[in-house]
Amino acid sequence: MNALNLFLFGVYPYICLSVFFVGSLIRFDRDQYTWKSDSSELLKRGQLRLGSNLFHVGILLLLFGHFFGLLTPHWVYEQLIEASSKQMLAMVSGGIAGSLGILGVTVLLHRRLSEPRIRINSKTSDIVLLFIFWLQFALGLATITVSAQHLDGGEMLKLAEWAQRIVTLRAGAPDLLLDSGWIFKAHMFLGMSIFLIFPFTRLVHVWSGFGAVAYLLRPYQVVRARRLNLPDGHNHARRPGADI
Repeated sequence: MNALNLFLFGVYPYICLSVFFVGSLIRFDRDQYTWKSDSSELLKRGQLRLGSNLFHVGILLLLFGHFFGLLTPHWVYEQLIEASSKQMLAMVSGGIAGSLGILGVTVLLHRRLSEPRIRINSKTSDIVLLFIFWLQFALGLATITVSAQHLDGGEMLKLAEWAQRIVTLRAGAPDLLLDSGWIFKAHMFLGMSIFLIFPFTRLVHVWSGFGAVAYLLRPYQVVRARRLNLPDGHNHARRPGADI
């Protein structure tokens, strides 16, 4: 069991992160024409809009919540909020975001499986990916009921310390999870697996979304009109395409 725990929470995270970054780079370099979200918005547009909005709001809230919640050292916020209060905040906010996410995925799954035209044009990976996200949301919501049984924040601190040790390449990370509940381990394993399959699915379009933020920092373009200098007495007509 210790060997399995060592692999799953000491080795597997680095495998997933390596495939996540290197695989995304290789796909962008070799298969740029597949770098898209493969939208099917022409069919059942209203249901797609509802499910997609709920899913994206939920997943983005959870993504940033997990990122800052797990990777922020305890000493940074311990003077402002106690561990027990932070755990309660995480349970409430995570419960709301998780509920939005699982509701959105349920709508999207129903849309893909109930409409023959959408289903026949869906890739197997699209449907499998939705099921994976549904299960991940369900596991995340299930951890709330387990966390409610110990509100001292101890388990939350162990999970955060594990994540910080993994990111900073420090030893002893797997040992922190030896006594953790299976529901937490299953949620973490499936979450890491999503990073593993990321480069091989439509999820790569997430990179484009973050890359678009760079446009907010781009300086304004200066546009000047270019006109022909004609002799006096002639109309100064603009040549087609002269404006840049």
